[in-house]
Amino acid sequence: MPRLIRSVVRTAAIAGTATAVSSRVSRRQSGRWAQQDQQQDQQQDQQQAQQQAQAPAAAAPGAAPDSVPPPMPPDDDMGRKIDRLKELGELKAQGLLTEQEFAVEKQKVLG
Repeated sequence: MPRLIRSVVRTAAIAGTATAVSSRVSRRQSGRWAQQDQQQDQQQDQQQAQQQAQAPAAAAPGAAPDSVPPPMPPDDDMGRKIDRLKELGELKAQGLLTEQEFAVEKQKVLG
């Protein structure tokens, strides 16, 4: 009987030690991850601040004389054609149109 009690006590001590070590390692790792997350957040904040500081300088009149103007929007007719071709492409991708039906509809839109 004393042998059994000794075994139970030894097992409990080992399990308790393992649990304590595991908890400590877990807490330390969580602390490290939290510190890394905080550093990443600070770096992102700094980058955003730099971008915001640069944005007004670029938007100032005369700041960039060689800047490219935004592309002109397509005229209404061309926009409708592009939209229709996109719809046809989606229908074909979904398997609702065959290759031949797609070609015929495409010619109608373009032709």
